Amino acid sequence: MRIISGKYRGRTITPPRNLRARPTTDFAKENIFNVLGNLVDFGDLDVLDLFSGTGSISYEFASRGVRSVTSVEVNNVHHNFIRQTARELEFDNFYAVRANVFLYLKSCTKQFDLIFSDAPYDLEGSEEVIRLVFERDLLGEDGILVFEHSKDRDFSNHEKFWQLRSYGSVQFSMFRK
Repeated sequence: MRIISGKYRGRTITPPRNLRARPTTDFAKENIFNVLGNLVDFGDLDVLDLFSGTGSISYEFASRGVRSVTSVEVNNVHHNFIRQTARELEFDNFYAVRANVFLYLKSCTKQFDLIFSDAPYDLEGSEEVIRLVFERDLLGEDGILVFEHSKDRDFSNHEKFWQLRSYGSVQFSMFRK
């Protein structure tokens, strides 16, 4: 796993073998970040990364100089790895939160400019994230929700759906406030 761009471009991060996460492929990550780079100024973003797993997406945002990253992961081993890696990379404004994503969203009071969700593809009810983000008004003005999922999901009928990006077997449904 590597950081694609920004201050730590090319930096390889090697998660321990006991991490069971499926990180977003470098190919898909590079492409979605290219799309986002044409839509937003990273330096102006407060980002929420849900189901952070290895932290790959959070590190990518932090390397690109976002205002803040909140990385939410329930698994203690994964959470500790994310905290340790963020500390080693000396990221400022990086907040690793150990919490159930759904409970976190139900109690969160902060708005974010960009929310990225990469739930395990087989997680029953993962689309609940979309409902909670909009129901709880967690996106700031012009905010974007990026929801990563497998090819067998289709969110194009959702009233806030904006666009779909597809990279191999990885799909990113994007929603706007």
